[in-house]
Amino acid sequence: MSDHPIPALPARLRLDRPLVVFDLEATGLNKRADRIVAIALVRYEPIGTTEQVSYLLNPGIPIPEDATRIHGISDADVKDAPTFAEMAETIADHFAGADLAGYNVLGYDIQMLTEEFARAQRPFSLEGRRILDAQRIFFRKEPRDLSAALRYYCGAAHENSHDALGDVLATIRVLAGQFQMYPDLPTDLDGLNDYCDPRDPAWVDRAGRLKWNRGEIVFNFGKFQGQALRDAVAHDPNFITWLLRSDFPDDTKQIVRDAVNGKYPDPPATPG
Repeated sequence: MSDHPIPALPARLRLDRPLVVFDLEATGLNKRADRIVAIALVRYEPIGTTEQVSYLLNPGIPIPEDATRIHGISDADVKDAPTFAEMAETIADHFAGADLAGYNVLGYDIQMLTEEFARAQRPFSLEGRRILDAQRIFFRKEPRDLSAALRYYCGAAHENSHDALGDVLATIRVLAGQFQMYPDLPTDLDGLNDYCDPRDPAWVDRAGRLKWNRGEIVFNFGKFQGQALRDAVAHDPNFITWLLRSDFPDDTKQIVRDAVNGKYPDPPATPG
């Protein structure tokens, strides 16, 4: 726990369910190979109550010196800390029923968190969760980093850069500054999710690895571009096995697994 004061969310931001603003520190940037060493979050409830927590975690692998130089967490700091698997249920409870927010959570933190939950054999579903990414707003308005965002929107230096809780609190202050500066920002999480993570309506999965083409799901990458998922399932099991074992997002692989079992999502009303 921390005695840092919890900033208020922007007054214009309307919550219809909990919102968790979070940040991770890890052994590196590889979402599959690296491990979380710290997680911090602030959970906001629509009724106005808040919860602030932070945890050190033993990654089970050495923390590279380059990573320690960035976030200041060493092997000695986490040698007696619990593993993510040991904390998975507690961490999941903090996120229960909540939308997600943070700085670059779409590009990094959510993917890393999802991988850790999968390793702990406790899937972390994004189904129905809306995502508010302060970096996406910032980069669309003023393309810089979190420290520059804090200076620009709040006129303050980011003195706790690369400290997980410091980054969470800085992100909340940046969000408040963004809502004050940009009156055209949506004030509901549906609108903000679409603003931060606009999706091609033809995409089947969140990352666009699969897309709709005349009512059929086709692959949307590399040499497999345009190949129908249905045909691959029927005639190319080696490719399907490779895809399911490779570094593709979980929701992409789940759609493929369902297809192997004969389950396909309904095409959109206006196919891509």
